[in-house]
Amino acid sequence: MAKMDRVSVRAYAKVNFTLDILGREGEFHLLDSLVSTVSLYDRVTAVRREDGALSVDFRGAEALGSVPPESNASRAARAFMQAFSAGGADVRIERHIPAGGGLGSSSADAAGVLLALAGLYGVTDMVRLKAIADSLGSDTGYLLTGGWARMTGRGERIAPLADMPVLHLLLLLPPAGVSTPRCFAEYDRRGEAFAPRTQLAIGLLRAEGAGGARAFTNALTRAACSLGGGVARALEEAKALSPLGSGMSGSGSACYAVFASEADCLAARERYTGNAAALCVRTVPQR
Repeated sequence: MAKMDRVSVRAYAKVNFTLDILGREGEFHLLDSLVSTVSLYDRVTAVRREDGALSVDFRGAEALGSVPPESNASRAARAFMQAFSAGGADVRIERHIPAGGGLGSSSADAAGVLLALAGLYGVTDMVRLKAIADSLGSDTGYLLTGGWARMTGRGERIAPLADMPVLHLLLLLPPAGVSTPRCFAEYDRRGEAFAPRTQLAIGLLRAEGAGGARAFTNALTRAACSLGGGVARALEEAKALSPLGSGMSGSGSACYAVFASEADCLAARERYTGNAAALCVRTVPQR
């Protein structure tokens, strides 16, 4: 791949349709999750510099949540430069994915930075890029490629899934996010056990399309609802909007209602009268 002077990529959000917790490995929870990228994305643009300097700039509504001084995107940029002895770059991230929603916003940005810089400097070694991504967060390696997948382990083991349907989702985004560490801590404190559903959900989706959404479940849902932030209300509203299925993504706060068509999704958005932001998206294929 030839080097370029400017590269722009879409950094897609993800939705967890199942999230089973199978135990622990040290400080990490062991997961089994059916996940797909969706058509909500941040835009990451990288422009070559010849002086070796590196900058990462975020642009986007403050309502999407603050960006920490040491962001995953900045860490990704520095790790790429070190791993591939690359020159400098100016990286701009136009934000659309809300932070604290369980949609992978910081992981998406980190993956987008790696992909944009790889395009800028002609890097095609996906094995090394995946290793960098895995060091940055459990979803980042997956979001390099996206699409339908089954994530296991700490989230670093990715099995792409073929023959999966396109789902249309009405995302309900409460004003407040949920802290992932707090949600997992609350899950541990509650000591609840839930039967795994990921394998069942994969089989039903392949057999029935959107009708298989009735198998969607998330072991963190009760914990997230107990932490407030509007999750419980958004989840009840999502359930009322679709007979096919609904749920919460990741550790919240984003909830979703499932539809078989864009028209049905748009009609549900018109009916919705709650206080969460409502956005129609669809699942998108692997890069």
